[in-house]
Amino acid sequence: MTRLHSLVYLLPQLWRTLFTRPITVRYPFAPLELPPYFRGRVVINIDLCRGCGLCVRDCPAFALELERESDTLSPSKGHDKFQLIHYHDRCACCGQCQDVCRYEAIWLTSEYVPAAADRDVLREEFGLLGEFGTREVNHAV
Repeated sequence: MTRLHSLVYLLPQLWRTLFTRPITVRYPFAPLELPPYFRGRVVINIDLCRGCGLCVRDCPAFALELERESDTLSPSKGHDKFQLIHYHDRCACCGQCQDVCRYEAIWLTSEYVPAAADRDVLREEFGLLGEFGTREVNHAV
């Protein structure tokens, strides 16, 4: 009796499965369509960043690190010299850094972070460095 019950349940399932389209994506053979709410690569606009450290404090994955070269803090400019380091291999792409930034200097895009065998490649440095007051950005990825 249980075998007959199993067949009665299985046959409609099998029929439906045979004549429906697969749900999988054709990614290697066709472009992948990402949903509009996809959170990918973290981008930091160093011109807007003040070096306050709120993003570093609230990052649950410890993917951001702030190195300050001077301890002088002015309310209008922020810290004079600092370097913000983002580790892509630690990042959970949760968007907490974007939510907490008061200056809208950090946001998430819909780009993938490519895989790498070397961990140093997954480190991106942003900072106010240089002798002439210019802003330098080191994009490792």
